[in-house]
Amino acid sequence: MAKIVLVDDHILLRNGLAALVQKLGHNVLFEANNGKEFIAQLDKNNLPDIILLDINMPEMDGYETAQWIKKNYPVIKILALSMYDNENAVIRMLKHGARGYILKDSEPSELKAAVNAILGKGYYYSDLVSGKLVSAINNMDDVDNNLIVINTLNEREIEFLKYACTELTYKEISEKMCVSPRTIDGYRDLVYEKLNIKTRVGLAVYAIRNKYVNVG
Repeated sequence: MAKIVLVDDHILLRNGLAALVQKLGHNVLFEANNGKEFIAQLDKNNLPDIILLDINMPEMDGYETAQWIKKNYPVIKILALSMYDNENAVIRMLKHGARGYILKDSEPSELKAAVNAILGKGYYYSDLVSGKLVSAINNMDDVDNNLIVINTLNEREIEFLKYACTELTYKEISEKMCVSPRTIDGYRDLVYEKLNIKTRVGLAVYAIRNKYVNVG
């Protein structure tokens, strides 16, 4: 049985989530409306195993909260639970230490699978986040092999990689790099091919893994 904390400003949804978590055999340690409430209630002598963390909240949102947890209590595993299914949201939560990411309209069976996977393996993968990519950011055993792969990129491709880890669109990246959008498409395709990945989330995880971007 895991100790779980729920941080979400939608009370009705949170109540339903609490009932589901308890039905799955886990203990809801406490609930909070936002990151500030979470920090105020957190007991360092009785830490949760997992925090189910919403992204869009008042006062202190999920990104800030995840960043605070990663810095102060990295032992707490974060499962992002959000309505956002875009790559930027996933990338930002991964950068701030999330071990999994599921949507609020997911089936109860997916929540069960996510919690069990995080408890057992340390991460959870879904259609949004490849397990291979998430495990790469959490397991550092073969870091040298990945550094060899990423070092095959030239300077401009590395520059593109860093921009790809931001919230900039590809058009905005082309403006930053003073090249055409078509050239950026070329950089993207080459980097995808060299790293053998297929998504922008994948670019971000490799960049984080190999310290090409600041995850602090």
